[in-house]
Amino acid sequence: MLGSTHGTLTTDSRRARALACGERSGPAVHGRPAQVGDLDVSGRPLHADVPDLDRFFRPRSVAVIGASDTEGRPRTGITRQLADWAGRVGARLYPVHPSRPSVLGLPCCPSVADLPEQVDLAVVLVGDPLPVIEELAEAKARFAVAFASGFAETGPEGEAAQRSLAAAVERSGMRLLGPNTNLNAFERFREDLRGPAIALITQSGHQGRPVFALQELGIRLSHWAPTGNEADLETADFLSYFAEQPEVGAIACYLEGLKDGRSFLLAADRAARRGVPVVAVKVGRTETGARTAASHTGKLTGADAVVDAALRQYGVIRVDGLDELQDTAALLARARPPRADGVVVYSISGGTGAHVADLASAAGLRLPVLSEAKQAELHQWIPAYLSVANPVDNGGHPVGDERGRKIIDALLDDPAVGVLICPVTGPFPPLSDRLVRDLVDAAERTDKLVCVVWGSPVGTEPAYREVLLGSSRVATFRTVGNCLTAVRAHLAHHRFATGYRSPFDDAPRTPSPSYRKARALMQPGRQLSEHAAKTLLRAYGIRVPREQLVTSAAAAVRAAGPVGYPVVMKASGAKIAHKTELGLVKIGLTSASQVRDAYRELTDIARYQDVALDGVLVCQMVEHGVEMVVGVTHDDLFGPTVTVGLGGVLVEVLRDTAVGVPPFGEEQARDMLAGLRGRALLEGVRGRPPADLDALVEVVLRVQRMALELGDDLAELDINPLMVLPRGQGAVALDALAVCR
Repeated sequence: MLGSTHGTLTTDSRRARALACGERSGPAVHGRPAQVGDLDVSGRPLHADVPDLDRFFRPRSVAVIGASDTEGRPRTGITRQLADWAGRVGARLYPVHPSRPSVLGLPCCPSVADLPEQVDLAVVLVGDPLPVIEELAEAKARFAVAFASGFAETGPEGEAAQRSLAAAVERSGMRLLGPNTNLNAFERFREDLRGPAIALITQSGHQGRPVFALQELGIRLSHWAPTGNEADLETADFLSYFAEQPEVGAIACYLEGLKDGRSFLLAADRAARRGVPVVAVKVGRTETGARTAASHTGKLTGADAVVDAALRQYGVIRVDGLDELQDTAALLARARPPRADGVVVYSISGGTGAHVADLASAAGLRLPVLSEAKQAELHQWIPAYLSVANPVDNGGHPVGDERGRKIIDALLDDPAVGVLICPVTGPFPPLSDRLVRDLVDAAERTDKLVCVVWGSPVGTEPAYREVLLGSSRVATFRTVGNCLTAVRAHLAHHRFATGYRSPFDDAPRTPSPSYRKARALMQPGRQLSEHAAKTLLRAYGIRVPREQLVTSAAAAVRAAGPVGYPVVMKASGAKIAHKTELGLVKIGLTSASQVRDAYRELTDIARYQDVALDGVLVCQMVEHGVEMVVGVTHDDLFGPTVTVGLGGVLVEVLRDTAVGVPPFGEEQARDMLAGLRGRALLEGVRGRPPADLDALVEVVLRVQRMALELGDDLAELDINPLMVLPRGQGAVALDALAVCR
């Protein structure tokens, strides 16, 4: 049986579900009344407005509550930074302090009520922000920032304080950043850099420093949102906003937890629709990481497999390290769409080329063998004894003269090549100096991606600092691993974006005809018997074997005839989860006497095990297929999720499953299957015919519909095994378990 995380829908979610089923009232969706078209059949929103954060990032007026200019005080440094930032963005600054006549030479307001105008942004430096937030609400401030810590990250008492703060903000209509945030939004951004920019979202300010430092390498940064505990404004708000900004070429995120799964998916969907790449480090791959993240931010990290699936469905590129985050975001922000997905590795050393080509192939990149004509062209400048099939080894000397540029141009002119990667393991002037100049010059004339890996541990060489970093067209990396990660992400993003169709557009908004029939089968708080669970599947058009539920040996014999020998007999009861382990399954019965004996044995075992039965199932025996599992569980962040994988008695040993987060369509369902390690079993191995993939996909989609419609009622569903028959013959649910909420 698949594991399950049992959560409960909020009152608003239940009201939203009622609205989706035709009632008039419903919850607010991001501050506006929800309409029927805004909600899917489960009551979850299908739309989220983009918050207008222009006056947060570029306010006309800023109030600093608790401002100070006393030397040595932490608030003084913060006040000075805010004053400098306000000057840069052209905002009027109003210090607020009850006992100071002035701060930093500016006249002080004794209280929020004394502010001379309605401010766009108020920065709250006092330890208890709640009273100030209420005052700012009266003054109709548009945005506030609360730096104070000691909220949800500290435990139950802090959680209660944060709920009070969030409630006060919600009543006011003001938007709040924090608490437990910092000054990253008000850093000094370089304004001399051009080209597409990176927008940065972090839930830990220090973790964004490597991306912010990219400005020193000539890569533009436009915004930084340090979201902290997200009592109000959350990652999803900034993600939606950044996706709409014309200067943003990529969004980089450091995430410890998500406030609301659906809000995040809607924001990621907005970025996907606009073709804006999102790169994220998401903490919580391990239990230790998840615990640490929760203690730091006070939010749910979510089951990592579900989070990973959700990110992948909406094209969010997940990386592990901050170095990968900065390199991948930088490449995606600035690189043009690829002309081809072929990668060529070009080096001065056969060993280097072979090593990098090996790593690139292992990373899933396609290294096409160059055509015979192209190899002949390259051998005009490269000795004939060197391999130029891909990787291309020039032997070293050609880079020192005009041959080097001709080789690079010839590679970039190949229509099969979309990316050129040149690893330079260490400087070897003057040849390496000329090589990088040729690469930079060639990159300026092509729309193909040129990548250089500068492997020197020093990094002070002029060829690197002045030539490579001075180019906006060459993507420069310090490690091969980061280069390959970024290139793979670049190609994957554009494949994803080119064919992207939002699943929210096709998400069901009204219940299907199956819903009322299925709803009548629900038994709140109970596990359904196998017979009842299969009746539930039939309600949604999922095929089950011919079977009859009987309560006597004679009835079992009578049932076996129309079911058809050989038959399977199974005990059926609401509290039976693992029938095979209890000896409550008999297979391959071929005669009336075997059926009669099996009935008596099954009922005797059940009586001995003190297992209550509603009868014994006499079932059609279905063989010659691939055993799969399809199930439904609930995730605390994302709600109902659908799992598909290799099934049978070894499902918990193999653990070869993929997760889908509704809503998703047929293409995403096929992607789930493509990610299984045992996919070859479905394609046919050792003379076995290919399985009916279309039928399996159809079952996954029908289970998804069931999960959405019965979301309030169905806690868990486990179809195991689902026998997927040879192509064209369909799929049959041989066993099923359903647990009602």
